[in-house]
Amino acid sequence: MGTPMRIGVIGVGMIGKHHLAEYAKIPDAQVVALADVNETEARRVADEYKVPQVFSDIRKMLALKELDAVDVCLHNNFHAPATVLALEAGKHVYCEKPIAGSYIDAKSMTDAAKNCGRKLHIQIGTLYSREQKVAKHLIESGQLGKLYYARSYGFRRRGRPFVDGYGTPPFVQKTAAGGGALFDMGIYHIAQTLDLLGNPSVETISGATHQEIPMYEDRQKSAGYSVEELGLGFARLGGGITLSIEESWAMHYDGSESTKVLGALGGIKLEPLTFFSKAGDVEYSAQIDAGIPNNRWTNCKPDYPFYASSQVHWIAALQGKVPLYDTAGLALNTSLISEGIYLSQTVKREVTAPEVLEKSKSTAVKI
Repeated sequence: MGTPMRIGVIGVGMIGKHHLAEYAKIPDAQVVALADVNETEARRVADEYKVPQVFSDIRKMLALKELDAVDVCLHNNFHAPATVLALEAGKHVYCEKPIAGSYIDAKSMTDAAKNCGRKLHIQIGTLYSREQKVAKHLIESGQLGKLYYARSYGFRRRGRPFVDGYGTPPFVQKTAAGGGALFDMGIYHIAQTLDLLGNPSVETISGATHQEIPMYEDRQKSAGYSVEELGLGFARLGGGITLSIEESWAMHYDGSESTKVLGALGGIKLEPLTFFSKAGDVEYSAQIDAGIPNNRWTNCKPDYPFYASSQVHWIAALQGKVPLYDTAGLALNTSLISEGIYLSQTVKREVTAPEVLEKSKSTAVKI
């Protein structure tokens, strides 16, 4: 244990409550303040988690000198304004995924972190899975050889927020969320795939989005549904790597596919974790129990436990125990790809990374 990190949480909705529950499990994390426009709910949650200070104005919370960092748990289009305010107030920032509702807003966040000399960490839980860690070890140890193709895959048979029975309307409103399946779940799969590839530069993007499967009319109308249920993409990355993307909230299919990475010497499928290669002139496929190396590394590698989860890692990085995972860089490239898909859908052609930056417009909501 080290000196506890004093955290302020902005937003006590579904995600904020989840983050608070996770901080309660981390001895070195001390939540000292909550901020939410719904002060009544914030006080109720503060009582539950024994948080001493509550604010309805985040600027007043950010004025607290004792705060080391803040955790932004707002809807997507509020991420950039809250994050930049916190960074400029001298606080480190942990932000819920996706990084922002548009690429230009995401870039404003990473630029502000750099300019303010503060840490910015994005919640990308898939990076800490046992399968991701084993796959990354195999790649970094050269078992796949030169990487040249990857597929980012995410599947729900019928799991659109609110209209299919869970979550709230802002999750499916472009004004609040910025996007649908690509932003909600796509961030997890695209970012983890980019991580396995070493987060190469993005050169060009093409893609399309769809909203076709019927939904309950009353829920559709009351939700103001305006985002995609299926996002498809194709990106050319630095180093001659090709990336394809399929991310669905709803699809008449069975979800039997998986994220994968291919190299000249071998390939990896994440679910179930499988390694493909050859011995001599004979091809083979090996399904891997990721729990075995994970248990060994937990007990034998001093730094390994600090990558147990996103929030465990965040607190350890704030304490200087480990370098901060570049989740902001992964999230920024993921945002570039997602917005490139939306732009490609609009202009009906492949677009370049500079085009996305040039045409990106802020979707940030003033706070």
